[in-house]
Formats: sequence, C-alpha cells, structure tokens
Amino acid sequence: MDYSRKRHIVKAITWRIIGTIDTIILGWVLTGNPTTGLQIGGAELATKMILYYFHERAWYKLKIFKDNSSRVRHFLKTITWRFVGTMDTMFLGWFISGSAEVGLSIGGLELITKMTLYYLHERAWYKSKFGLIKKEPASLSKEE
Repeated sequence: MDYSRKRHIVKAITWRIIGTIDTIILGWVLTGNPTTGLQIGGAELATKMILYYFHERAWYKLKIFKDNSSRVRHFLKTITWRFVGTMDTMFLGWFISGSAEVGLSIGGLELITKMTLYYLHERAWYKSKFGLIKKEPASLSKEE
C-alpha cells in the first residue's frame, strides 16, 4: 500500500474519533437518552469511515488546484464532506430514533459543529508531519 493511502486511512480514523464524539453528544442532548446518542454515533463508525475514505481519495486525485495546501481547497473539502456527512447523520438519526425531527435536528446542529471541527482538523493535519507531501523548492543557484 502506498504512503498516501496509509496517510488517508490514519487521517480518516482521527477525524472519525472527533466526529463520533460530536454525534454522540448531539444525539444524547437532543433525545435526552445517552443510549440513543451512542447508537447513532456507533452506526456512524461504519458509514462515515467508508464515506470519508472515498471522499479523501477523490480529493487526492482531484488536480484542479495548483497548491494543495490552499485554504480554498480545505474550505471546499469541508463543504463537500459536510454535505455527505450531514445526509448520513440525518438518515441514521431518523432511523435509529424513529423521529424525523431528531434526524433533522442532529443534522442541522452538526452543520455548525462539524464544519468547524473538520476545518480545524484539516488545517492541523496539513501542518503535521503526516500532512500532504510537500515538494522542496528547486534550488535557484547551482554549485559549480
């Protein structure tokens, strides 16, 4: 397995931990039942790990940005991921709680919490030693 795939797997795991904790808390607060929050968060472990991995691979292969470290790229990744993630959470919240209102409420709140958390995760990941591979600038002067 190449290095970029391994990085994407580790990145997906770190984000999923953060995202699952957020969902558990939102599900618990909105239903008043910690078990329902845990069930929704647990279901997300399977669905979101798979969805996030494919989202990361798609963005890795997307070559429309000259600079993969740009804030615009990270912002657009945040928006596209949040759309996919919110739809998944709304469905799981509805299915597990039996209430469309709970699903919509969790989805609406996580638009704010998860977009903020994801953007911070994306920036921190990029700045870490495990972030995107940074190319060394070509030397302007050559030794004779």
